[in-house]
Amino acid sequence: MNLLNQSFVLPCGKSIPNRILKSALSEGIAEANGRPSEALFNLYDQWGKGGAGVLFTGNVMVDKDHLVNANVMIAEDERYLESFSKLAEKAQANGSQLWMQINHPGRQSPFYLDKAPVSASNVKMPGKLYLEPRPLSPDEILKLIDAYGNAALLAKKSGMQGAQIHGAHGYLVSQFLSPLTNLRLDEWGGSLENRARFVLEIYKDMRKKVGPDFPVSIKINSADFQRGAFTEEESIKVIQMLDELGMDLIEVSGGTYERAAMVGSVQRESTIKREAYFMDFIVKVRKLIKSPLMLTGGFRTVKAMNSALEGGELDFIGLGRPFCLYPTVANDLLNGEMKDCSVPDLLTGVEKIDQSGMLQTPWHQFQLIRMGKGMKPDPEMDVWMVYEKITGKKRPV
Repeated sequence: MNLLNQSFVLPCGKSIPNRILKSALSEGIAEANGRPSEALFNLYDQWGKGGAGVLFTGNVMVDKDHLVNANVMIAEDERYLESFSKLAEKAQANGSQLWMQINHPGRQSPFYLDKAPVSASNVKMPGKLYLEPRPLSPDEILKLIDAYGNAALLAKKSGMQGAQIHGAHGYLVSQFLSPLTNLRLDEWGGSLENRARFVLEIYKDMRKKVGPDFPVSIKINSADFQRGAFTEEESIKVIQMLDELGMDLIEVSGGTYERAAMVGSVQRESTIKREAYFMDFIVKVRKLIKSPLMLTGGFRTVKAMNSALEGGELDFIGLGRPFCLYPTVANDLLNGEMKDCSVPDLLTGVEKIDQSGMLQTPWHQFQLIRMGKGMKPDPEMDVWMVYEKITGKKRPV
């Protein structure tokens, strides 16, 4: 039996039609002002026909002055409610659910988009692309908590069927959780309980505003994979705190953009064999909490997906990059037409470029741009074309 076809009822009472969920992918094709665009309508129309139980949006920003990248959706207020409603209609026309992923970049916003970045503390991102952030004041923290909650309420008003806090990959929530980036001495820093206060208060504010029957989820790191940063042990404790509050779905990922475990650069031998990057971690968590678990990162075969579900180690399979190449991947896996949804190895033959992984994300984002134009993905897309576009340099001879 293909367990991927089974439905699942969340703690809030919401039923998910199957176990394949499209994890958030930053689309980068919204209008410049943050309004959902025709390109996004086209993209989610294709994905909506693809059969995923849930489609998580890419980063939706809570503050127009602090963006993770250009052309992202912004849910600062209700000015784009009509467009968000159209996006929900397109995505959900064939039975999939659209959930809004809500985020703030904190210090992880490039200087050309954010001249005055903010964070838990003034710990700068490495490199010339980022400026030193200013520590948020206590009043600003409370306003941001309110902003996250308002974005979740906007998702509900638009007709979307869930919301997700982005608490992973080094963004603002992750910055508060990590002792490497949170050096505060007030109630928002220091002990793990204080560092977790920001995300716990965000959840409480969202729940208060959207009510008990609207799904609220979080994407959280298993660890940051950096010395002195958010550890596996701390992550387990925070997940237990969220579980006690009644979180409807906990998606596990890992790493930051300084240490990108979420794209497979950090793997243990045992997880390589089982495909999923963070399986060892989620097995530990499963024994301690009741909240449903979703694991994103590495799954490619129906066999491995079913094995994980059969063992009860998790409840949902999260897929990201396969949706960039195979918009109908969920249906294809569910009905048996596809057994393996692996994506191509993007190799140039130049060791320095290939080891850096610099072409992985933009190559897949170019596929989303194609779908936004109403075109099909191109598995044969030239990696050197992507290299030239993102670097402005000619390919090495």
